[in-house]
This record gives sequence, structure tokens and C-alpha cells, in this order.
Amino acid sequence: MGRRILVAEDEPHIRRILLALLESAAFEVDVAVDGRQALERIASPEVYDLILTDLMMPHHTGLDLLEEIQGMVHRRTTPVIMLTAKGQDADRQLATALGARDFITKPFSPKKLLARINELLDD
Repeated sequence: MGRRILVAEDEPHIRRILLALLESAAFEVDVAVDGRQALERIASPEVYDLILTDLMMPHHTGLDLLEEIQGMVHRRTTPVIMLTAKGQDADRQLATALGARDFITKPFSPKKLLARINELLDD
């Protein structure tokens, strides 16, 4: 069975790029189109090897998700990569403090993102 990634991204164009990129690399991908859907998936017993989340989404932000993950025994060690169009240091510092393993600014290099995902999963 392949590794499973949860992608939480509200922008359809970015979501399609991520889905195509990850599926071409043989990952199983679940998609959440907003923060509420992402929180439902994160709270489920489904096993995720990595979570890739946008910072700014309707209903719950990526930072909200990180806070929730910290309180979930079954998710606490799941690596999270934050994607954002906002590259502000304060957001980066808060995301890191809340447990994000990386903070990648859009537009991103698909090749570099995939390399970083593989690096985190091989730890």
C-alpha cells in the first residue's frame, strides 16, 4: 500500500497541481477543500503519512489545524507542511512553533516540494 497524504487546499488550481504531482509520485491522496473538511479528516482514524495544508482557508486556517493536531495523540507525530501565499516571518514562526515541519511559499517548485515530502517521509 502506498503512502497517504492529506492535502488541504481551497484553491482549485493549486489543488489540481498538488493532486497530479503526488499521484504521479505514487502517493495516495485525500483532499479537503476547506479547513472544516480538513479538520474532519484529521480527526478521523484514517492513517496519513503527511499533511500538506494551505495557511489561509475558509472555516479553519492551517494554523488552526496545527493547533488541533497537537491535541491529537494519533496525529501529533504526523509531519505537516504549510503552503502559503503569505511568506511573512510571523506566520512562519507561529507555524513552526505549532509543529509544522516546513513552510513553503507559493508559487512553489513542484520538484522541490516533492523532494521535501520524500525527505520528511524518509526520516
